[in-house]
Amino acid sequence: MTLADFIEADLSALVREWTEYARVLSARDSHLSDAQLQNDGAALLNAIVDDMRTFQSPAYRENKSLGERDSTSHFSFVSEQHANARVSQGFSITDVTAEFRALRAAVLRRWERTGDPGTAAFQEIIRFNEAIDQALSESVLSYSARIERGRDLFVAMVSHDLRSPLGAIAASAHILRNDPKLPAQSRDVAAISERAANKMSRLLDDLLTFTRSRLHDELPLQKQAASMQDICTLAVEEVRAAFPRAAIDLHFAGDLNGVWDPERIAQLMVNLLSNAARYGRGAITAQALGMGDQVALSVYNEGEPIPGDRMLTLFEPLTRSDAPDRRGGAAGMGLGLYICRCISSAHGGTIRAESSDSGVTFTVSLPRA
Repeated sequence: MTLADFIEADLSALVREWTEYARVLSARDSHLSDAQLQNDGAALLNAIVDDMRTFQSPAYRENKSLGERDSTSHFSFVSEQHANARVSQGFSITDVTAEFRALRAAVLRRWERTGDPGTAAFQEIIRFNEAIDQALSESVLSYSARIERGRDLFVAMVSHDLRSPLGAIAASAHILRNDPKLPAQSRDVAAISERAANKMSRLLDDLLTFTRSRLHDELPLQKQAASMQDICTLAVEEVRAAFPRAAIDLHFAGDLNGVWDPERIAQLMVNLLSNAARYGRGAITAQALGMGDQVALSVYNEGEPIPGDRMLTLFEPLTRSDAPDRRGGAAGMGLGLYICRCISSAHGGTIRAESSDSGVTFTVSLPRA
């Protein structure tokens, strides 16, 4: 009797033993029925049997061992369904991994007890282990993707819901800051509150951009005729308020009119300038240059050159370098440059970084429309 035949013949007992183990793992979720746990186990074991009986060339098996997968296959579908069910049933990723370990042990122990595995037992065990490993890999991938999506949705919802109360705080602080009837000390406190609320608002904007990209949602743009000179001027004023000690020189040249999302471009410039203020030293030079059907934005700051290995992941999320000044928003979390890339890409543009012993320059090229 082959191992696949044994699993098929002993399916009920194997599922029952596996269910008992799953019940221990999910003891905190007493609402789960045996039927729920058994159905998932039976479907997965049947898929493993089918996989073991399917001819697989040596090249196919080698590629599979290296991580290649057919996401459209029935085997992948069943593995993903199993992972999704376990997420819904409250299992942790550790529980899912332990489940597969228990299944592997249960099948091999029970097969050994038959006393006559046959001369082909070694190859049978290899195929079984390959199937288990593939099912585990598919399940972990699906489980992780679903958990990450849920986390991203939560962050997106919280970030979105916090924008309204923060806007109210900033508006109220603005009114108090400009109320001549209040003493100077009270107006100063209101100004601090307004700056803090605006900083938090920028952080939430960056987090929303980040979660939208992770959820594969298209970054929403509200394009309109705009002046890059006006956008950059407002961005510099905002960064000067957040970094009072930063010396920023702003230069313009050429035709700077075009069609963009002004708020998004301002967000991009604020992130680049904040990054320069936080990581660089000396004066910061920002420039907007109109050339033909393109407008180029650049931000230069003096400072240490960026290491070569860091350049490879410079625009990836959550890859922050240590900075002497840790003030600021999402850029301090390793999101600022990633968001700059998202915004430039959404406008059909590009962003690049150049590093030398004298300093670092970020250049953004954007089409006019």
